[in-house]
Amino acid sequence: MSISRTLKKKFETYNTEDRDRIVRMGWEDRTSYEAIKLQFNLTPSELVHFMRYSLDEGSFKRWRRRIFEQGKLKNSPHHDFRFKCKSQRMDGSTKNYR
Repeated sequence: MSISRTLKKKFETYNTEDRDRIVRMGWEDRTSYEAIKLQFNLTPSELVHFMRYSLDEGSFKRWRRRIFEQGKLKNSPHHDFRFKCKSQRMDGSTKNYR
């Protein structure tokens, strides 16, 4: 899949350090799309095109799978992002603790 000329020109305006930084931010779990938008003026769809343009095919597929699964987990009402013992309550106290 190819990208438009305008996007390609936009991507080529970034220097090597910026390109590496965008790729690292794309892989990081803690970096939001808003942060990338503020720093590099890339929308989420442009970031996907940038990652497709910058990464090889296998890495891009691995990144897309990871982002898709991460989004599904974040939207899941039953997912808690920290370890919680089965006997631990939501307030942090533990059942039957003496």
